[in-house]
Formats: sequence, C-alpha cells, structure tokens
Amino acid sequence: MLIQAGALPLTLALIYVMASFHFSVDYLTVAVVQGLIAAGITWKLALAAWWRAIQLLFPLAVLTALALQLPSWLFGLVFLLLLGWYWSTFRTQVPYYPSGAAVWDAVRQQLSDRQAPRIIDIGSGLGGFVLYMSRVRADAEVVGIELAPFPFLYSWLRAKLGGSRARFLLGDYEKLDFSQFDVVFAYLSPAAMSGLWRKAAAEMRPGSMLASYEFVILERSPDEVIPATELGSSLYIWYF
Repeated sequence: MLIQAGALPLTLALIYVMASFHFSVDYLTVAVVQGLIAAGITWKLALAAWWRAIQLLFPLAVLTALALQLPSWLFGLVFLLLLGWYWSTFRTQVPYYPSGAAVWDAVRQQLSDRQAPRIIDIGSGLGGFVLYMSRVRADAEVVGIELAPFPFLYSWLRAKLGGSRARFLLGDYEKLDFSQFDVVFAYLSPAAMSGLWRKAAAEMRPGSMLASYEFVILERSPDEVIPATELGSSLYIWYF
C-alpha cells in the first residue's frame, strides 16, 4: 500500500502532462499508469518478482471491483479469510511455503538410525510433513505447530479424520522449548533464520538435529547439505 501511495503523485503528474498534450485520459489509463509506476518502484526496491505483478494489477483490480459494484461485505469476508490464512506474516516474515514429498523423504532418511524420535515441524502449514512422518515412522512422536488459524484447523482435521497419531498445536514456535525434541524441521524464510539459530543453539540438546529446507543459517555452516528435489533445492542439517 505504501508503494501504491508513493506511486500516486507520479501518476497524477504524468496524467496531467498527458492531458496537456491532449491525450485521451480515462480511468483505465490512470489504472494502467499507476500499476506500471508501482511495479517500477517495486523493481527498484528489489522486491520479489511476484510483487511486481501484484503492484501492476492492483489498480486494475480496484477498477474492476468498482465497475462490478461488488457488495461491501464481500471485501470484509476476503479480508477475514486472508487474515485466518496468513495471520501474523507481517511480523514473522514467514508466509505459507509448502514443501513436498521429496523433502519429507529426505528428512526420513536422515532419521534411519534414530529410535523413537520426537519430531516437530515449526510452521507446519497444512500438515503434510507431520502426517507423512507419523505414517512412515510408527515409533516417532510427531508434532506440528502453526500460528495461522486456518492452516492449523485444516491440518488438525486431516489428522482427526484420517486417524493419524500426529498432533498439531496452534501457537508460536518461539514459545516452545526445543529441548523437548530430537528433530526440529523448518521451512521458514531467510528473515527468520537468525532467530531460529539463536533459539536452537540455546535450547537443543546434544544429539539432536535441526533440518532446514531451502534456507540456510548464516551464523553456522551446515554439517550436511542434501539435495532434496530435482530442481536442486537442498536440505540443510545441523547436529548438536
């Protein structure tokens, strides 16, 4: 929204110049110009490529919504759905990142010599890793913790309806004590890795293992780097 607000004065200035030269200006023209300028600012700030698309299309989406005369309650409903899905992403800087079966199996192979491990997935999303690990390791205690209400509810229902032994918690992993677990699995974001390392270094017991998919910890080099997918993404392992 700040980028859109910053683009608005530039849009108005450019529209004024276009009108001065007798160019035909309508709401669609304004929306396109606003989107292009906002996307340009996004590119200049080196944000992710998908943010450029969002900034480009946002004014057109607003114009379309106005043209369709959508009821006001619909926007409130969409807001509540997004809030339940992403929750405090603005604070944690960890959006929903799904992993996949290849990554889960790579973690499973690292646990072949561990008996009855206690495993937690921090930021468990829709619960795929937790349900998989609970299924293939009948001796393991597998827990997932998720901060966003809707993904937590979905994964909790999956476990209940499927008769899985997996457990899911609603909450912030930063409030957990990592010493309770033998294995901590994380698929977070680069912004969260330094905080994760500080917590892991302070709490994880000797013999335990931290596994991070795709994102590395800068404070300490991983003990193992395992290719996890055909696309070349890696699983990083630290032993304590």
